[in-house]
Amino acid sequence: MSEYQSIMTEVDGSVGILTLNKPKCHNAFDEQLIAEITVGLQELESDERVRAVVLSSTGKSFCAGADLGWMKRAADYTPEENLRDANRLAELMATLNELAKPTIARVQGAAYGGGVGLIAACDIAVGTYDALFTLSEVKLGIVPAVISPYVLAAIGERYSRRYMLTAERFSAAEAYRIGLLHELVPGEEQLDEAIAEILESLLANGPHAQAECKELIRVVAGQPIDAQTIDETAQRITRVRASPEGREGLAAFLEKRAPNWLAE
Repeated sequence: MSEYQSIMTEVDGSVGILTLNKPKCHNAFDEQLIAEITVGLQELESDERVRAVVLSSTGKSFCAGADLGWMKRAADYTPEENLRDANRLAELMATLNELAKPTIARVQGAAYGGGVGLIAACDIAVGTYDALFTLSEVKLGIVPAVISPYVLAAIGERYSRRYMLTAERFSAAEAYRIGLLHELVPGEEQLDEAIAEILESLLANGPHAQAECKELIRVVAGQPIDAQTIDETAQRITRVRASPEGREGLAAFLEKRAPNWLAE
């Protein structure tokens, strides 16, 4: 693993853990944190030991959006520098969203702006009762452009209209109601217990099938159920069913034994 200043990474059995580690700054984004999360995710994806990735944070906040110092520097950027900056954040969000391995957001505190984007780009999100959220960009006269595809996919257009336009803070209960969080728990101890249960379910399944599922969802989401989509889905199941993992899964089911990926 690489040496990092703003994050920590570790592998615990089959689980990769990437932890935002700037608690004094509430894990707010700057150029270094964005770059390190991107590289950390790529390293965990390429690590053959890792079957699932947990995105977590230290301190009171999950991620408080943009760092003040970064915003001050960005105020003097040229248009070209601003575009490069935005593209780095876009690369991070796309890397997280398109990671072949299942991802879980462990939300133990406030998530503002881009922090909401991180949660939305994860496959599964679990948070504590006292977590708070806001899409705060319009308060600063800007827009949540780079994170918008992931937020819209998570909470839909209707709730995005409200919370992107008002920049209101909303509770964990509201985040759960609108689909940003999948599960709510009282505190961090229960948070780890809930994530352990989800990981147990994830690790029981075929890793290549999970990667295929993630790609399938990205391709099919929002598409009309027309001849092209029907053909696309039929082609995908045909390919996966004939794959070594597909054959092994079916054989294990018929032979009433555990599939070989559980022995890995």
